[in-house]
Amino acid sequence: MTKLAALGVVLLVVATVPAAARTAAATTDWPLFGYDSARHNASPDGRITSDTVSRLHRLRVELDGTVDSSPIFVGGRIVFTTTYGRTEAMSPANGKILWRFTPPSYASMAGTSRITNSSPAASTDRRAVYASSPDGRIRKLRLSDGKVLWTTRLTRDPTHEKLTASINVSRGRVIMTTGGYIGDAPPYQGHVVTLTEQSGRILHVWNSLCSDRKEIILPSSCSSSDSAIWSRNGAAVDPSNGQLVVATGNGPWNGRTDWGDSMLVLAPDASRLVRHWTPTDQAQLNATDGDLGTTSPGLLAGGYGVQGGKDAKIRLLELHSLPGVNTKLGGELQTVAAPGNTAIFGEPAIWKGTWAFFATGGGTEAWLLRNGRLHTVWSNRNDGTSPVVAGSLLYVAGQNAVRVYVAPSGRQVASLPTGPVHWQSPIVAAGRVIIAEGNANDHRTNGVLDIFR
Repeated sequence: MTKLAALGVVLLVVATVPAAARTAAATTDWPLFGYDSARHNASPDGRITSDTVSRLHRLRVELDGTVDSSPIFVGGRIVFTTTYGRTEAMSPANGKILWRFTPPSYASMAGTSRITNSSPAASTDRRAVYASSPDGRIRKLRLSDGKVLWTTRLTRDPTHEKLTASINVSRGRVIMTTGGYIGDAPPYQGHVVTLTEQSGRILHVWNSLCSDRKEIILPSSCSSSDSAIWSRNGAAVDPSNGQLVVATGNGPWNGRTDWGDSMLVLAPDASRLVRHWTPTDQAQLNATDGDLGTTSPGLLAGGYGVQGGKDAKIRLLELHSLPGVNTKLGGELQTVAAPGNTAIFGEPAIWKGTWAFFATGGGTEAWLLRNGRLHTVWSNRNDGTSPVVAGSLLYVAGQNAVRVYVAPSGRQVASLPTGPVHWQSPIVAAGRVIIAEGNANDHRTNGVLDIFR
């Protein structure tokens, strides 16, 4: 049996699209969670303005699954993955389903605790999308009709290791991370996998526990467990050098092979660990379920990053100046309290390289990086998930509404009504605001998508 066959990879070569066509599409697309591979959560598309946003009308679409993640918008289609692995393409005009892919494992998963919270991702050529499933596989689906082009297994134990973070794409590679299921039931290890876009062949695997092993390991074969890479970002790509930036959750740390509760910088292909930052209280975080990796760094200009966590702290890091692999702890430049002094579970929006917007269950706040320090610009007590910017407006999904602010001032200009949200954050594309509703942990096989237009 060949190596590709052992991994369950099916190959079909897809032609590329000219660069000019990709550039034109990019003006209306929202192709990845976070908009771009750096996960800035900021789009230049400003066709919705402070004067027009309050005039948007809601189209409420009933779904055959809960989308506890964010959709993407590519090629004039809304594409999303439900918690039990169905990936569907929808018309933004009327909510009609254009195609639906249902994984073979769906019937055995539906209604159980085996879920995914992963957002799909568009291929570089915009001809396909990548999607996750609770069966532990990632698939490349043709955008025109949902046909499977290849499929690759990313875990040897999908009953314990979960594809929860969002898929990323950079430099011809598909990038995915793994975590565990709610309740932290061992054994599992967070790992980063890079694959080729063309064939789905695995390039490299980096394990956050037993990191000396360079393959997808059977979780029970590693003496350490947990250290999930489960933030909404998964792996972000540093735009200056292509390096991958991730944050891990609870797990042991020894500065050699185990990297729990740490911020990690990997080579662009995930072949090796380049640098790390681990807080001085790592052992306490691990002992008290204080996951650092509930979120991962927002990448600011000049090599800076902002790392939040369940401990309600935001740390300013100088990523490019961190030392190499070592056993040192600490080294942050600044620590500030999260909005409302509340745990951070969403990703920040990074705007113009120097603005960082955070939202928590206790509030929303804007920070400005100036002279190597974070300075508060505005704040309020409105809750939210991961904020996003489009044009000069900030969109924050809270319970039962997406609040819209003028980004520099924090002045609220609209409140778009929704149902309850969990991990969802909005996208803003082609003059529309799009967000799903619901909670994957309710184990429902129906849901709602809202399109404001």
